Amino acid sequence: MNRKYMTVIGLEVHVELATKTKIFCGCSTQFGSAANTHTCPVCTGMPGSLPVLNKQVVEYAAAVGLATNCTITQYSQFDRKNYFYPDNPQGYQISQLYSPICRNGRVEIETENGKKDVRIHEIHMEEDAGKLIHDEREDTSLVDYNRSGVPLIEIVSEPDMRNAEEVIAYLEKLRLIIRYLGASDCKLQEGSMRADVNLSVCDAGSARFGTRTEMKNLNSFKAITRAIEGERARQIALIESGNKVIQETRRWDDHKEYSYAMRSKEDAQDYRYFPEPDLVPLIISNEWLDEIRAKQPELRDEKRIRYQEEYDLPDYDIDIITGSKHMADLFEATTAICHSPKKVSNWLMGETLRLLKEYEEDPEDIRFSPENLAKLIQLTDQNVINSTIAKEIFEVMYTEDIDPEKYAADHNLTTVSDTDALRTVIERVIADNSQSVTDYRNGKERAIGFLVGQTMKAMQGKADPGTVSRLLRELL
Repeated sequence: MNRKYMTVIGLEVHVELATKTKIFCGCSTQFGSAANTHTCPVCTGMPGSLPVLNKQVVEYAAAVGLATNCTITQYSQFDRKNYFYPDNPQGYQISQLYSPICRNGRVEIETENGKKDVRIHEIHMEEDAGKLIHDEREDTSLVDYNRSGVPLIEIVSEPDMRNAEEVIAYLEKLRLIIRYLGASDCKLQEGSMRADVNLSVCDAGSARFGTRTEMKNLNSFKAITRAIEGERARQIALIESGNKVIQETRRWDDHKEYSYAMRSKEDAQDYRYFPEPDLVPLIISNEWLDEIRAKQPELRDEKRIRYQEEYDLPDYDIDIITGSKHMADLFEATTAICHSPKKVSNWLMGETLRLLKEYEEDPEDIRFSPENLAKLIQLTDQNVINSTIAKEIFEVMYTEDIDPEKYAADHNLTTVSDTDALRTVIERVIADNSQSVTDYRNGKERAIGFLVGQTMKAMQGKADPGTVSRLLRELL
């Protein structure tokens, strides 16, 4: 009889917050700057320097906690997590162990197997470490302290997930909530969202979980999926060969598709935590918490319900549009101007998604304004430009956010509305394409499409195809 196994997964998700300055100093958090240009005595751990807490970090952390149904700890403190590593200049990290800012939350996920809650054990604030850059040619490692002190929240789930599909659904839900809040851009490729996967295997239905391992700093959904499948298979192979799974921290190599041991798994006592002596306890008053709660935006689940009632869009359109707060805001603002929700949706679902894929961009990167999209829709509705020209203009608008009306006028793209001039061109097309005329008169309806195409070509696309078709039929 084949032995059946259950996979048990919990996540520690690190999210870099979208503050302009670091958590305990005034240095910039800008990504991609030259090494060690955003540093000061505080974030490089110089003796005698003192941290000062960034208020915006607290507000973002509390906002994420409220949006994930957590209880906010109104009296909390920071702690020192002591360890030495070259990219950790102080020899410790300021974090929260004993009283994290958020506790006991949950988010609802949906997979092919239906809906379920993933519980959140806690969310705590902490500072990021620097970044080591390894130069294999010189056999040296360099350190960049720009990231040192960048504010993080760590979202620690309960071990409620059972497969990679649930893990990805949970991460996507978290990313969507945090982006809606504006608390982080959650760009995995830039490291502003990364996950540690805690995984164990046990007999299916067992109340006692197996020994877990932790895989650190996975920063793509594909890598997370492969790491989960790889580690599950490795642990099952160990169990079936009579060996024991060792509690340890492992590194997943996505290129080689296997994990290797980094170090034995530490417990809290290994870090010698104690209260941070340079920071006073954090008190979040009822009034402050009410202010944070009042700023909470309409999240996706609420937005989807409202879109069904207010805009009467298909569920598919709603799911795509509300999958990005920026796209949802753009949809609402454009619709408020032109009052054509389905036409706005069609432009976003069609040409916009096509160009996003072509340019390998994210919906949050959309640059064109609602005013210009609304104007493009209105120009098409009024037959000032036809749909083909509208798509040509949109391609330019996508990258440059040009005024479509001015662009159409400057490039002589407006539809020719002079019927007499159009008749003259059509008469010439009829005279030059006698075989197609004969085919049409013999009942071949397809021939009219060819004649419309020839007329549009002669008009350089600046005619309304419906008007061309009507005039052609009259003249024939």
